Amino acid sequence: MSLPLSKARIVDVALALTEREGLAGLTTRKLGAALGVEAMSIYHHFPSKRHLQDALVDHAIASVEFPPPGDPRARLRALCYAYRAMAHRYPKLYALVALHRLNTPTGVRFIERVLELIQDIEPDAERSARQFRAVGYFLLGAALDETAGYAQGPSAAQPVDDAYIARNCPRLAAAAPYFKGKKQWDVTFAEGLDALFAGFNASAVSAPAAAGRRQPRGARS
Repeated sequence: MSLPLSKARIVDVALALTEREGLAGLTTRKLGAALGVEAMSIYHHFPSKRHLQDALVDHAIASVEFPPPGDPRARLRALCYAYRAMAHRYPKLYALVALHRLNTPTGVRFIERVLELIQDIEPDAERSARQFRAVGYFLLGAALDETAGYAQGPSAAQPVDDAYIARNCPRLAAAAPYFKGKKQWDVTFAEGLDALFAGFNASAVSAPAAAGRRQPRGARS
């Protein structure tokens, strides 16, 4: 006896199908076959494929665990690792997650919680907004690179070989070993977070000085 069709079951099977065949392989026909139902039955739960994709993104975002109360910087660092772990849980889906505007109820609540966490470090509204974007730039870039980036991207029709790189690009040849594999990614991610968090401290110190140099409107004669 087949399981009853529900939104939760459709999402679970759609996630598995996406991770197996990629976003291009997520069709209602294939999804219906995997569920053991007619494709049209899916539309009783999701009016369109976009609604289903929204549900998949919501599922991924909701799986990011927020750290318990504690030191704000330690909490934000833990959240960054939790977000990265989500991207690796759903590497094929993540290309959609990264570009989605997160303007569903689940998405905007997630953004609100991240902003709240960042404002525990940077109370100033402008600085916290800019730090939120900076964290986003770093996380999106790192997660995309690790799940669907350089090594898996499109290649030139006639790519250069290692001998060409060694002969003409010695710096690239020397750096290349540090670009590959999870161990190297882990080290780079940690160093990137250290640099990012150093910026929090710097902005808090430099902003009052910059504000002092700013003249109010109409102050110039």
